[in-house]
This record gives sequence, C-alpha cells and structure tokens, in this order.
Amino acid sequence: MTAPRTPGKAIAILGTGSDVGKTLIVAGICRLLSRRGVRVAPFKAQNMALNSFVTLDGGEIGRAQALQAQACGIEPTVDMNPILLKPESDSRSQVVVRGQVYEALDALAYFNRKETLLKIVRDCYARLADEYECIVVEGAGSAAEINLRDRDLVNWPVVELADASVVLVADIDRGGVFAQIIGTLDLLEPHERARVCGVIVNKFRGDRRLFEDGVRMLEARTGLPVLGVIPYLRDLRLDQEDSLDFARSRVVQFKSDLTNVAVVLLPRMSNFTDFNALAAEKDVVLRFAASPEDLQGADVVMLPGSKNTLADLDYLVKAGFSIALTSHVNRGGELVGICGGYQMLGQEISDPKGLEGGGTATGFAFLDVKTELDAPKICRQVHATSLLHGVEQQVPVRGYEIHMGRTSRGAVRACFHIEAPESWAGQVAGDEGASSENGFVWGTSIHGLFDQAGFRRSWLNRARSRKGLPPISPHESELVTTQLGAELDRWADHLQQHLNMELVYTALAVP
Repeated sequence: MTAPRTPGKAIAILGTGSDVGKTLIVAGICRLLSRRGVRVAPFKAQNMALNSFVTLDGGEIGRAQALQAQACGIEPTVDMNPILLKPESDSRSQVVVRGQVYEALDALAYFNRKETLLKIVRDCYARLADEYECIVVEGAGSAAEINLRDRDLVNWPVVELADASVVLVADIDRGGVFAQIIGTLDLLEPHERARVCGVIVNKFRGDRRLFEDGVRMLEARTGLPVLGVIPYLRDLRLDQEDSLDFARSRVVQFKSDLTNVAVVLLPRMSNFTDFNALAAEKDVVLRFAASPEDLQGADVVMLPGSKNTLADLDYLVKAGFSIALTSHVNRGGELVGICGGYQMLGQEISDPKGLEGGGTATGFAFLDVKTELDAPKICRQVHATSLLHGVEQQVPVRGYEIHMGRTSRGAVRACFHIEAPESWAGQVAGDEGASSENGFVWGTSIHGLFDQAGFRRSWLNRARSRKGLPPISPHESELVTTQLGAELDRWADHLQQHLNMELVYTALAVP
C-alpha cells in the first residue's frame, strides 16, 4: 500500500505595502526552484487586478499568477488564484471565484462572505499542496494591515494554513525602507513575527556598497537576515499585475520613421498587457494617451479593454475624444478597439440587466455593430486566423476572450475566423470582430492577439506601407517574441545573483 504523500512545503512572500515587487519576487523564486528540478506552483488567495488571464478550462485568474505558473513551467489553473476582484467602481468589484463570476459586491458585503470564501481558499490550496512539492505564496498589500486583520483572506490565514515561512519584501525606491521594515515587523503579532525568516530590500538603485551599513542596521534592529538587496532591473519586460508607468509613457516622442501607436488611457482600463509585445518592437513607439491632445501624430489609435465600458465611454465623450478620433480616422489613421474598446466603436451599447448600472449609450459609430451586456461572462481561449484586409490572410492568432457583451455585426466584414479544434472544449467556430471596408477601423474581443509574432509583424508592415516605409522581416518579430520569452530567465538570473537562495531552499527543505 502506497503511503500518502506529504503536502508540499511553502514559503510566503509578503510585503511592507502594495507594489513593492512581490509578484516578480515570487515569479523569480518559482523559476529558480523549477530550474533546480523542484515541482513548484504559485498561490495567491485573493488578487485585485484588472489584468486577467483565461485558463484552458475557461476560468479567469489574475495575469500575475499566469506569469508565475509560466515561471514554474506549468499550466495556469484557477486553484492558483481562487479569488479575483475586478473593480467596477471605487466601492464595488466583480468577484470571480474559482474562475467564474460569483457576484458584484461592495466591500462590506464581500467581507460578510469571509467564511464561505476562506473555505474555497483552503480547498484550492490543499489541491495544489497535494500535487506539488513546493508552493510559493504571494501576499497582498501590507503584511500589517491591522485594521483588516479580522477580515484577512490572503496574508496570515494562508500563511497559517500552509505552515509557511515568511519573507518580507520592502521597496527602497519609494523611500523610508527602514520604517517600512521595522514598522511592519513591530505591528505583527508575536506568532506572526516568529514566522518571518528574512527580509528582501527590493528596487535598489546606485552603488550597493553604499547600503552595507543599512543592511547591518536592519539586521541589528530586527534580528533577521537581509536575504538580498535586489538592484532595480531596467527594461524588464514581464507582464505586470496592475500598474504601469503611464506618466512616463505619455511624454514619449513619436517619430516619422517608426509606427506611432497611441493607446487611450481609460479610468477602468483592463488587460493593458495586450500591448507589451507591440511596445517591444524596435520599429514601434507606443504612448499611453490621457487626453485628446496625446493622440496627435499617432499612426494608430487603440481603445483597450474596460471593466466598465459604459462609464469609460461616457468619460471619453466628455473628455473630447469623439472629435479627436473622428479627425484621426478622416486623416487616414488606423483605429483599433479591443474588447470594451471594440464595443465603443459600434453604434450602441445597452445594459438591460443593469450589469454595469443599466441604460443604453450611443457608441462612436465607426463600425456597424451593436452590443448588449449580458450574463454569463464569456471566458475562453481562442484559436483564429486573420481576415483583415491588407494583412496576411489566414495568419494564425491565439488569444483569449473575457467579456460580458454580446456584439452583433451588421453590414460589415469580420476581422478573424475562430477555429474549433476538437481538443478545445466549448470552442465555437465562426467569424469574429468587425472591420471597415479598407480595414483601417477594426475591433475584436480577442485579447493577446499581438503576442503572435506572425500577425503582429504582418499588421505592422501594413502600417509601415501606409507611411511609405519598407517592410521588416517576420524574423525580427519572432526574435522579439523569443526575447520576451527569455525575460523570466533574465529576471531569475538577476535574483539568483543578489538573493541568498540557500536560505530559501532551507526554508523549503529543498536539497
């Protein structure tokens, strides 16, 4: 009789606050463990983000956990991120549980579901721990949110559940790193403090030798080892969870010999990772546009996805984007809408069931399509081929759909043809998206289509042709995709150089 396997050991990466780098620290540690031959998986009980990913079985999880699963060399599953909160307003979020829409709740109603949700978190973690040797847990926000301690679902309850050692991550780039670390530790309960086995000082800039006295002070004051001082790694192109340096990207200068792309900033923008591969192309300048004036000089304007399409459409109209977009199209510029942005390009968006507050809004009317918001939410991975005029026909596209809207086409051509491989359960073949006759105004519900090197290069060469620029070899875009794929290893190598991984391996009992 085979003895039951011991559940996987765990280490938890908690932070002194939000955006200190927990997601990438987890991804890097996962990669290093995987390269060591360890069967490892990531886990984040509750994630709040508008960047999401669709698993093979049609479940929606945070994009960060998909990246971490990639670092582990495994397929993402909903167990890795049992709860995903997608803010619809300042006080209300769509709650996704085990990949499916649970309910839209305000904070108080959500906290009242704690016991139900905590059981789901326990079950998801138990399945992962039974399957993998090691689990790397990511916390959320600060490890010392003392006013939320009785409602916590993601930090200390998971640490206790996993019987995990804790590494505390602080961000020196934002200043006050001593107060971050010492203050956080001081606010922990004694039994929580006892689990902390070390500290990471992240995003360091400058000469590391100048912080040696800082390390000594931290170790003397806390009694904990500083496991590493991680230098800020420039130009790291890994999908981010919920933040971008939008302010810096707004001042990027467009150039006459490149393809200039402006992505309109929406208050509730989702899945901005759709544009990461485009931004990595050497013949592209990508700018995030917060005002109509930011569109000036753009060859292509893109309307991205939105968590509240009606509210964001209203914002764009009031901000004066209608006139700017019409002027752009009349000049022969290209206009692209993805997901919610696609819906905005149509004639009308209606919400008869009040999923986004109710009502009907007139779209920008660039495409003869109408959208009705409806449940259930559509979440699926997609195989398709391009039908866009002037783009290589039948070039393959892979991506995923995440939307509540059902969009119907009128007298307008489709952009893509969705295939239905037998292995893809629930996939329905048929035409998707909509395009103007010349193909310069088009929209689609497919996220991630620019991640495909063949489609990306063929589409970019079409834009270059309109400017009288010569085409670029598809090999160059394939190289970009390869380089992006290697970024996880570049980050892991960087982490290994500056982090005492031996202490991490000891905490996980990894030989």
